Amino acid sequence: MGRSSGPTIASAIRSSPSSVELAALRLLFGDGYARDFSVELWDGTRIAATQEERFALRFVVPGALRTAFTPPVELSAGRAFTAGLIDVSGDLELAIERLTEAVAALNPLRALRLWRLLGRMPRAALPPLREAHLHGRLHSRARDRAAIGFHYDQPVDFYRTFLDRELVYSCAYYDEGVELIEDAQLAKLDYTLRKVRLRPGERLLDIGCGWGALVIRAAQRFGASALGITLSRKQYEEAKQRVERASLGDRARIELRDYRELRGERFDKIVSIGMFEHVGRARLPAYFRAAYDALRPGGFFLNHGIADESKTYRGGRASGFMERFIFPDGELVAVSDALRVAERSGFEVRDVENLREHYARTLRAWIANLERNRAAAVAAAGEQSYRAWRLYLAGSAQGFRVGRMGLFQSLLARPRGDGSVQLPPTRRDLYAAT
Repeated sequence: MGRSSGPTIASAIRSSPSSVELAALRLLFGDGYARDFSVELWDGTRIAATQEERFALRFVVPGALRTAFTPPVELSAGRAFTAGLIDVSGDLELAIERLTEAVAALNPLRALRLWRLLGRMPRAALPPLREAHLHGRLHSRARDRAAIGFHYDQPVDFYRTFLDRELVYSCAYYDEGVELIEDAQLAKLDYTLRKVRLRPGERLLDIGCGWGALVIRAAQRFGASALGITLSRKQYEEAKQRVERASLGDRARIELRDYRELRGERFDKIVSIGMFEHVGRARLPAYFRAAYDALRPGGFFLNHGIADESKTYRGGRASGFMERFIFPDGELVAVSDALRVAERSGFEVRDVENLREHYARTLRAWIANLERNRAAAVAAAGEQSYRAWRLYLAGSAQGFRVGRMGLFQSLLARPRGDGSVQLPPTRRDLYAAT
C-alpha cells in the first residue's frame, strides 16, 4: 500500500478492514501520523515512518483499534496491549506519549468521525485476563493483604528479570558517577539510611520491606538492629531466606505484619520506601500516627513515596489499567497533602526532596532489563504479566519524565519534649564520601 496518500474516510468506509484501521489512525494522529513511527497491520500492510523510526505500532488482528478505544479507554487500551492485540516494538515510552498527545488533541468533530470509523470495524475478542477484582471494605486489613498479594506475589524469578541483584523495587539514586542500576540501588539504600542518621546499635523499622534489601544493608553496613514488615507472603518468604543467608543473627528480622500491628514497639528510626502509595488518603492519619507512636522522641521517619503532580490534580485511587492489572486500590496524593497530615500527627518536616528524574531513569533501566530477559520473564510469570509490566513501567517512566508524578523523600522528626532533634547544622553529611 502506498505511503503518501492512504485511504480517505469515505473510501475507507467502503473498503477493507485494514483500510478502515489506517484511516482511523490517520484521523487519530493527525499531522503526527507515521512521522517517527511505522504502522504494521495483521495482513502485512506496512506504513513506513517519514522520519527516523522510533517505534513500530502493530495491530495484530482486525478490530484491535476498536477494542482498545472501547470505553473506558484507559482500561480497554491496557487490555488490548496485555492480550497481545496491539504491540509496540522499539520505544514504548515514546509510543505512550504520542498516543496521549493524539488523544488530548482530538477536537469534538474529529472525535466524532473517529468513533464512526471505529464502529465500522469488527470487534476483536479478548482472551481471559488476570485482573484484580477485590472485595470487602476499602483498605481494611484483609483487602490490603489481597491488593498487596495481587501485585507482589508474582514469582520472585519474574522480578529477578528486571530488578538489580538485591531486588530493590523502588526509585534508585544515581549519585555522581553512578551508571548501573545495581550501584544506583545501593546508593539509594545508603542515602536513605544516612538521611535518618542511622547509628550502630539503633533499632530500625522498615515498613513495607520488600525482599529485605534495606534491612540487610542496615544491619551489615550500619550496624543497626533492623525489623522489616510486609504483607506479601512471597516477599516475606524470600526476605527471610536472604536474611538467613546473610548470617545476621537477630540483627535483622522479617515479619509478615501490617503497619497497624506494631503492638507498642519503639524504634530509633523508621523508613517506608515504596509502600506509601498503598495506604489510601483516608488512612493517612492512621498511617502517620502509627509511625509517630512507634518512634522514640528525637527519632526520624523517612517516608519515600510517589505523589500526584498533575496540573489538574484531583488525587484519588488508581483507575483503569493500573487499577485492574498493576496496583489495585493504589492511591496517589499531592506531597503537600501528605505532609499536612504528617504534621497533624505530630511530626516536624525537616527535609523534602523530589527524585522524579531518578525514577524515570530507574524505570528505563528496568524496562531494558525486562525486554532483554523476555524469555525468562515469560517462563516465570507468563506472557500477559510480561506485557502488562512492560506497559506499566514505560507509562510510569513517561509520567515521571513529564512531571505528572513525583517521587518524594520526606524526612520527618518526632521532637523531644523540649523541641530538640538530633540533626547536624547542615546537610553536608549526606553527601560526604563513605
